[in-house]
Amino acid sequence: MSQSHHHAHAHTFGHDHAGHSHAPQSFGVAFAVGVALNAVFVVAELVFGYLAQSLALISDAVHNFSDVIALLLAWGAVWLARRLPTDRHTYGYRRASILAALANAGLLFIAVGGIAVEAIDRLRQPAEVAGPTVVLVAGLGIVINGATALLFMRGRHDDLNIRGAYLHMAADAGVSLGVVIAALVIMATGWSWVDPAVGLGVAAVVLVSGWGLAHDSVNLALDAVPGHIELTEVRDYLGTLDGVLAVHDLHIWAMSTNETAMTAHLVRPGGSDDLFLHQVCGELAHRFKIHHATLQIEADGSVCKLAPADVV
Repeated sequence: MSQSHHHAHAHTFGHDHAGHSHAPQSFGVAFAVGVALNAVFVVAELVFGYLAQSLALISDAVHNFSDVIALLLAWGAVWLARRLPTDRHTYGYRRASILAALANAGLLFIAVGGIAVEAIDRLRQPAEVAGPTVVLVAGLGIVINGATALLFMRGRHDDLNIRGAYLHMAADAGVSLGVVIAALVIMATGWSWVDPAVGLGVAAVVLVSGWGLAHDSVNLALDAVPGHIELTEVRDYLGTLDGVLAVHDLHIWAMSTNETAMTAHLVRPGGSDDLFLHQVCGELAHRFKIHHATLQIEADGSVCKLAPADVV
């Protein structure tokens, strides 16, 4: 790199220099309430599911237990993301939120396997189900899971872990509704196979929600451009800036599940100033939700060794 190149690092006006995550602190209460309610409910489902011989209820308990672990992981990740940077971890521990999302996805897949195996075995040897008990417990699940989902509703668009918590709880409420319907059908018809069939339905719901979470979290772990950002749009915007002749070495990646970083080289013969940098970073935050931008201005006209598109 030419020594006459200027390196300029500008934060947007809303960036928190203390190193804190942008995740709202109020979600700590939501996580605490969600964990407490669901932990109690898991115990109730296991006990009454065993007494009622309902696989649908037991499989839903297993699913809900994985959600309790997921909530704890996400909660811990939010706490870690707010810790200050160190000389060793210069970005702090923001990336822990991505690791938590990956772990949550893995837990969901493990739960799917366990539920599916048990459901297939129960289809071969159906057991009598105590319908009224199942209806009562699963009905309580609709209330608890629905209420927990509402706690995370407002943050679901800004953070992958919050979205994961919301989707888990909303799906659980739907699954509990399915368990209630299955119990009512069994009570009306005596079709005991409906219970393990619903267990398989639970596994399918978990698989679908887990796949989306796994896809997004793996992408973030591999430093992919976050889904809400189009790289070409950012490149086009930077290319229209006053005095900018070319843009190269553009990289956009997730620092955490709710923070995005970017670096780019701008060929600008006129050089740069603080006002230009602050305006650009402000627009990047406003248009694309990129809150941590680093821009390198190249003003001397020499060719940057990172300019070729195939060079990273």
